Amino acid sequence: MDRFGFIHEKLDIKILILFVLNRLPGPVSFETLSDLVMVDDGFDYFEFSQCLAELVKTGQVGQDENSYRITKLGAENGDAVESSIPYSVRAKAERRAQPLAAEMKRDMQILTSHEKPRGGGCKVSLSLSDGIGNVIAMSVLASDEAQAEIMEKTFRADAESIYHKVVRLLTNQDKGTEEI
Repeated sequence: MDRFGFIHEKLDIKILILFVLNRLPGPVSFETLSDLVMVDDGFDYFEFSQCLAELVKTGQVGQDENSYRITKLGAENGDAVESSIPYSVRAKAERRAQPLAAEMKRDMQILTSHEKPRGGGCKVSLSLSDGIGNVIAMSVLASDEAQAEIMEKTFRADAESIYHKVVRLLTNQDKGTEEI
């Protein structure tokens, strides 16, 4: 059966897998990776699965339960040969991976956690980083674990806006300068 597409050889599939993983800031599930890599009609799901398993076996891709990440060896090898993938396939794979990479990067810059101190309630820790350091880090006391989880979820969903609101409040930009 003839297949349309540019990627037909196992080596090319492996290079494409490394190319995609190298553009992601963290591990991804098998399903997500297959969605990102299956950009060419020259190979199928089973060939992808087999090539990924071989990359894990050779230490170029790390696997933790159901998540996959590129290793240092895989990144070095992928960088050396990624230009062998046709430009149109690389561009399509990069376009497909870009939104996920941006979302993953944002998620890595927002940290939330909570703990139950001895005195009761929950201490909620929230921070937003710009990739270099924290732009805001705060601890808030919540009445219980349910409220702490709501605070974490809300901060994670809108951390940038919350940061800007805190800055406006602290600089009195919402009230006018006559109260200073």
